[in-house]
Amino acid sequence: MFIFDAHLDLSMNAMEWNRDLRRPIHEIRARELQMKDKPDRGLNTVCFPEMRRGNIGLCVATLIGRFAKPGHPLSGWRSAEQCWAQLQGQLAWYRLMERQKQMAQIRTSAEMNAHLAAWSRDSTNTPVGYILSMECADGIVDVSFLLEFYQQGLRAIGPAHYGPGTYAYGTDSSAPLSPKGRDLLREMDRLKMILDATHLCDQAFWEALDLYQGPVWASHNNARAIVPHNRQYSDDQFKALFERGSVIGVAFDAWMLVPNWVRGQTTPASSGVSLQNVADQIDYICQLSGNDNHVGIGSDLDGAFGQEQSPGDLETIADLQKLVPILQKRGFSESSIEKVMHGNFVSFLSRALV
Repeated sequence: MFIFDAHLDLSMNAMEWNRDLRRPIHEIRARELQMKDKPDRGLNTVCFPEMRRGNIGLCVATLIGRFAKPGHPLSGWRSAEQCWAQLQGQLAWYRLMERQKQMAQIRTSAEMNAHLAAWSRDSTNTPVGYILSMECADGIVDVSFLLEFYQQGLRAIGPAHYGPGTYAYGTDSSAPLSPKGRDLLREMDRLKMILDATHLCDQAFWEALDLYQGPVWASHNNARAIVPHNRQYSDDQFKALFERGSVIGVAFDAWMLVPNWVRGQTTPASSGVSLQNVADQIDYICQLSGNDNHVGIGSDLDGAFGQEQSPGDLETIADLQKLVPILQKRGFSESSIEKVMHGNFVSFLSRALV
């Protein structure tokens, strides 16, 4: 089945993890076997050959860079300008992948429809399509820089990431939108961009939904009722998104799938985490909404984690296909499964991309 993945940090993996995503997965892993700088070395799950093998022909691909001011609890770039420059390097990588026919940027609904038709005819030779998103807006030095990003094809923005941000506070922090954040949302509205509510702290989430008039999605978010944590959404937040016609992409990060995960200690084997837990999240969102219109896949695979923090029955991103029989056994109809695997996000983008 054709798959749309609403969140992949492809350029981050290429630029910061120094992975050549054109190569087979075993080659990328082999080159990292002696590396100890990151816990996921030699355990990556994403590359272009595996995306093709899994029929993942369209995705949301990110620019990601966090500005860590003095006192920020996490690592990041030391100035907004450095963060902006890092994003330009990531964008340059996407451009080169386009020149080499590995990827094709999608900016409009017409381009998306043409890409889907081309992939259906010849998935072997058609580049992987991508919609450009920004995870954490800190690299937008000031709001006047947004138009330039838009002209470069940026179509969605998640203002926050982890901790305090320039425009909004994110996971494990709490504050209202900053004045700059409110200005950013107004400019995004003017440009008819997509607001990605993922990572917004609760205060910023509710304020953003009140202020923002344009399309909203959550590219990679799971249910707080299943795994209690501020990174997840409460039922009230889900319901507010349903009312906006949003789609929520279920994330595959293991600590977001099963409770009591301890980073660096819990393993897929010890926790028993599997793609069944992904299906639990999908089913929960469907039951809460009362329909199958608001859920999709936002795997976040290789989003600073690898097999050590993924479902135990997932070897590579191609194994997203394993969800199809799992959902069939749970009683999902063929049309419902198609909505989950690609249809809901494609329909959303048909409306949101101008």
